[in-house]
Amino acid sequence: MFTGIIEAQAQVKAIEKHERNLRFWMACPFLSEIRVDQSLAHNGVCLTVEALRPDAYAVTVIDETLRRTHIADWKPGQFINLERAMSASGRFDGHMVQGHIDTVGICTNIKNLQGSWEFSFRFKPAEQFIIIEKGSICVNGVSLTVVKCSDENFHVHVIPYTFEHTNFKFFKVGERVNLEFDLIAKYIKRLMPKADET
Repeated sequence: MFTGIIEAQAQVKAIEKHERNLRFWMACPFLSEIRVDQSLAHNGVCLTVEALRPDAYAVTVIDETLRRTHIADWKPGQFINLERAMSASGRFDGHMVQGHIDTVGICTNIKNLQGSWEFSFRFKPAEQFIIIEKGSICVNGVSLTVVKCSDENFHVHVIPYTFEHTNFKFFKVGERVNLEFDLIAKYIKRLMPKADET
C-alpha cells in the first residue's frame, strides 16, 4: 500500500530485454536502504526489487504491466517518481494507493497559474473509472485532488513543491501518464449492482 507522496526520483540507468519482459536498472538517493523483495512504486506502478549492485537496483516488468502502463516509453536517463510502501505506523498524507494502474492518460494542456500549475489529462472512459470533483486521483504515483472532470478528462492543480520534487516538471502536452483511480470508489461501484438486487 502506498499514499501517493513521492519520496524521490529514480533514474533509469539501463534497460534489458528478457523475452517479453523488460528489466530496468534504477538509481535513487536511498539506494543503500533498498533490499531485494522490497516493493517500490515507480510512477505509480508497484514493482519488486529483484537484484542490487553498488550503483543501482533492478526491477522486472512483465508483458501484462507493459500493456497497462506507459513503462514501455521509459528511456535511459529518464526520471521516475519513486515511493516506498507505507509503514504500519506511517501517516496517510495522500490517499490509499495500491500501485495497480487502471489505464494510461494523455496530458492535453499545461497552464502556468503564476504560483501553481494546472495540468489537464484525457483518458479512454470505462465504467469502472470513477472520478469526481474534489476526489482523489493518482497520476504517475502522485496523489492529487481533482479540480474539475468529465467522463473522459480531468484537471488537477500542482503546487510548486510537488512540481519541483516529481517528474511533473518534465511534462509536455502529449505526455503519457499512469492513472490509478480511487480505490474506495472502485469498491463502491463494484458493490452497487449487488445493492440494487436486494
